[in-house]
Amino acid sequence: MLYNLLVPLAEDISILNVFRYITFRSGAAVVTALLVSFAMGPTIISWLKRRQVRGQPIRDDGPQSHLLTKQGTPTMGGFLILLAIVSSTLLWADLSNGFVWSVLFVTCGFGLVGFADDYLKLTRRNSKGLPGKIKLLAQVLIGTAAVLWIIKLSPPGISTHLAVPFFKDLLLNLSWFFVPFALLVMVGASNAVNLTDGLDGLAIGPVMIAAGCFALIAYLVGNSVFANYLQLNYVPGSGELAVFCGALVGASLGFLWFNAPPAMVFMGDTGSLSCGGALGSIAVVTKHELVLAIIGGLFVLETVSVIVQVASFKMTGRRVFRMAPLHHHFEQKGWAESTIVIRFWIIASILALAGLSSLKLR
Repeated sequence: MLYNLLVPLAEDISILNVFRYITFRSGAAVVTALLVSFAMGPTIISWLKRRQVRGQPIRDDGPQSHLLTKQGTPTMGGFLILLAIVSSTLLWADLSNGFVWSVLFVTCGFGLVGFADDYLKLTRRNSKGLPGKIKLLAQVLIGTAAVLWIIKLSPPGISTHLAVPFFKDLLLNLSWFFVPFALLVMVGASNAVNLTDGLDGLAIGPVMIAAGCFALIAYLVGNSVFANYLQLNYVPGSGELAVFCGALVGASLGFLWFNAPPAMVFMGDTGSLSCGGALGSIAVVTKHELVLAIIGGLFVLETVSVIVQVASFKMTGRRVFRMAPLHHHFEQKGWAESTIVIRFWIIASILALAGLSSLKLR
């Protein structure tokens, strides 16, 4: 909003030229989202506690320790994340940019699906929420609309193409198959973050790391000079998503303040589905879908652990892990919660650096 209001005045008031710079507005978005989180967090958490007397329902098939340590903690803290992201993005981003609105559409749409899931869990006092098929159908409908929107906004020469990291000239034209592929990226990322969200601070840390990486990727891909130098696929207008990523980083930092062990609030599906959907949609816009699988490799590992566990049990009757997702396996082995969280953050950081190396190694 400030960009659209103040940049036209920059010719007369030179100091307003600073609002032209994506780097300045991205940094401002980080600070704004952080301040919104700090300002609204205590109020929102107090309201959630009053509305959720018994807190989030704890899974009976999860670690038994959670029945004691997590009982009574309110959920739906993802609303705070969404509030910080949306307000900061609307304040600092160029609102004439279609990519900004398409990513906001996915983020808020998936957030609404998560909200419905959290609400049913609370009202029914069980950990199941929305039926899986309905949840998936809603995500597919929202994601399909977003993918078609993004294709329309993207340059015709690469709109339905898949870029392969570490290979400078390898660009695969998926044609109509790009729609289900991009949809898989968005929905898969959303549910992968959801599976990772099982310990205090575990999911929001890697989300913040991935958002910071994609802020850089969006800025480079949206700048013709840097894109040509690094041999990236130039996507005009995608640089504005660096502002959104900045807002996501700030919102994640602010939420982590309240979600650090012992958590005052859980993000719930409201937060995990929306954050994952945001990362997936940004990857699709910037043509870095496969790089997301590297940068967000921790989310991939958690998802694969569930798939392997279910497949192994159905085919052989045996479990590969003591419990899935993967972080519960280490809990069952006796690792302290804080140890798991910090070590998983370290893994996420290493994978993020590996993903960023694809920008230069071509």
